[in-house]
Amino acid sequence: MFDRLDDILIHYEELMQELNNPSVAEDQKKFRRLMKEQADLTPLVEAYKAYKQAKQDVEDSLALLEDETDEEMREMAKEELSDAKKRIEDLEQELKILLLPKDPNDDKNVIVEIRAGAGGDEAALFASELYRMYVRFAERNRWKTEIISVNENGIGGFKEVVFMINGQGAYSKLKYESGVHRVQRVPETESGGRIHTSTATVAIMPEAEDVDAVIDEKDCRIDVMRASGNGGQCVNTTDSAVRLTHMPTGIVIYSQTEKSQLQNKEKAFRLLRSKLYDLELEKKQSAEAEERRSQIGTGDRSEKIRTYNFPQGRVTEHRIKLTLYKIDAVMDGELQELLDSLIAADQAAKLAKMNEN
Repeated sequence: MFDRLDDILIHYEELMQELNNPSVAEDQKKFRRLMKEQADLTPLVEAYKAYKQAKQDVEDSLALLEDETDEEMREMAKEELSDAKKRIEDLEQELKILLLPKDPNDDKNVIVEIRAGAGGDEAALFASELYRMYVRFAERNRWKTEIISVNENGIGGFKEVVFMINGQGAYSKLKYESGVHRVQRVPETESGGRIHTSTATVAIMPEAEDVDAVIDEKDCRIDVMRASGNGGQCVNTTDSAVRLTHMPTGIVIYSQTEKSQLQNKEKAFRLLRSKLYDLELEKKQSAEAEERRSQIGTGDRSEKIRTYNFPQGRVTEHRIKLTLYKIDAVMDGELQELLDSLIAADQAAKLAKMNEN
């Protein structure tokens, strides 16, 4: 591990020298690539420098203990020695995590697809609340959201909603959200006060770029029609809605949120590209079934991952057996504690697997 870290440190210093060369800025493409590499390596390099400093502090403290006779100074050296050893332990663990292979999609924007599951109108209302939860989480991270398509049920619920979250590292945080989300509560429509269980499925897809998924327009059928549902006069009176059918896979996408047919078509193709890319990722993960089983939250979308129990005010994350009694905060987008726990569990599983090999 440390030979590899020494090589990374040498490469980082060479990279910094190259970035300081004025001629590099003239080639913007190369400059952006080097800047990204530098940003990716910085946390690892800083942690390794801190580790080397802690090792030096241990040596200095041991040398002082060997030479020093003053009892007060010896006590101080013992304290510094203990602190430095603890720092070394913590930094070794941090370095192992930083050296884990990085998901190439982590920096990407995401497309989120939420569908009402079992539970009729109550499931559709829950789907709309999940949509609001993710929008609030995005706002907390200063990320932008943009609806691609929505199918409402008439009482404020969503049968299905597809939207994009634009933000640095969005996929790295939200990729653990794919799966079945379950709600337990007394519906407003229930006069008897009985607790109902409803579900909604969430799919998180990294936004695909042109190079990730190539689409042949000959494989697509495009139908235009008048938009339906809520909207302004322009939305409902012009043939602006687009239905895109991808013949090889049977994927159908309906986009109607924009006034312009061209904009709706562009959104539909963006979603199709991400869906095709996601299918490829699933195939790859299935081929690496053993690795997939060792990871948290990149499993089957039919897996029940979380329960939101309103009468007890709790949210239970089944994959890591974590329960938080703060349902109102979670539904308002305070997801960081949940996501941090999932990331830590995923890293621990990967480290354990790495130590086995």
